[in-house]
Amino acid sequence: MLDVSALSGIVSYEPAELVLTARAATPMATIDAVLAERGQCLAFEPPDLSALLAGAASGGTLGGVIATGLSGPRRFKAGAARDHVLGIAAVSGRGEAFVGGGKVVKNVTGYDIPKLMTGSYGTLAVLTEVTVKVLPRAQDQSTVAVSGLAWRDAVRVMTSVLQSAIDVSGACHLPAGVAIPGMNPEITTTAFRLEGFAPSVEARLRSLRELLEPEGPLALLEADASNVFWRDVRDVQPLVGVEGIVWRVSVPPASAAAVVDRIKGALPEAKMFLDWGGGMIWVATGAGHAARLREALGESGGHATLIRAPALVRGNVDVFQPQSSGVAALSRRVKAQFDPNGVLNPGRMYSGS
Repeated sequence: MLDVSALSGIVSYEPAELVLTARAATPMATIDAVLAERGQCLAFEPPDLSALLAGAASGGTLGGVIATGLSGPRRFKAGAARDHVLGIAAVSGRGEAFVGGGKVVKNVTGYDIPKLMTGSYGTLAVLTEVTVKVLPRAQDQSTVAVSGLAWRDAVRVMTSVLQSAIDVSGACHLPAGVAIPGMNPEITTTAFRLEGFAPSVEARLRSLRELLEPEGPLALLEADASNVFWRDVRDVQPLVGVEGIVWRVSVPPASAAAVVDRIKGALPEAKMFLDWGGGMIWVATGAGHAARLREALGESGGHATLIRAPALVRGNVDVFQPQSSGVAALSRRVKAQFDPNGVLNPGRMYSGS
């Protein structure tokens, strides 16, 4: 076990330049507090899955956020975690310190090492320092929720809203029986978030209401309630108390309804909800169903990642979607360049990785 918790603290923060540099073990709570003081944030909304995994929220660290590459509900609008990483400092499996990227929003430094490290789960290098792009926090936000939509209708409506000029920054669907605290668990909820300056939010809110009114009863969540709602979506709160193993299934949004139908057909007991306008399906189901879940993806081009499971299940199931032979060969070559002796998180992502 390599403990890097001493590598903590903010190295530099330039609010005017929209850039923050911190050591990898800096708690996200510290970073969020510093950014909030200047009205800024990490736009990709890094989720805190500690409650889902351990039953208690802890916030995690900046290095953990970048190593896992997880992004929240704003991902389809603001981009993924990797799009906000400007530079990294790390130590390879050879014990060699190296840097990639820089500390400015625009830089050209050859290979995009920061993007490669983002989401590599510590299998290529040990992150020691991370530089991220920050953005202004939205001045105002509101959420409009429509009740009673079935899966296919919800995907249709979310697609319609995302293709409009209304510019929402969140779109999710919670089926009956999978609800966020404070929401009615007996009916479905399809919610859309608007963010920005107050006059803009008000104008787009009118357009969104007009678009959604024919679809069913509407409810409005004002700023504070909206913020709590999307924080719970971000942190997968609807599945925190659900027994079983939890999967994160990424699919093209247009394929979401068909994939949900196949999952429900193969695993009737599964609990699910949609985020990213249908591009992300969170699934809770029983153990031993990995093959059936991945078969349900069909030809959608999606992938399923095992997020929560007992050690016995993790030891017998591929946590990440199995790679094609060509991609697997490329992954092995990349691994060999950074960690030729396989000392960094061996087998964490793929067998032999």
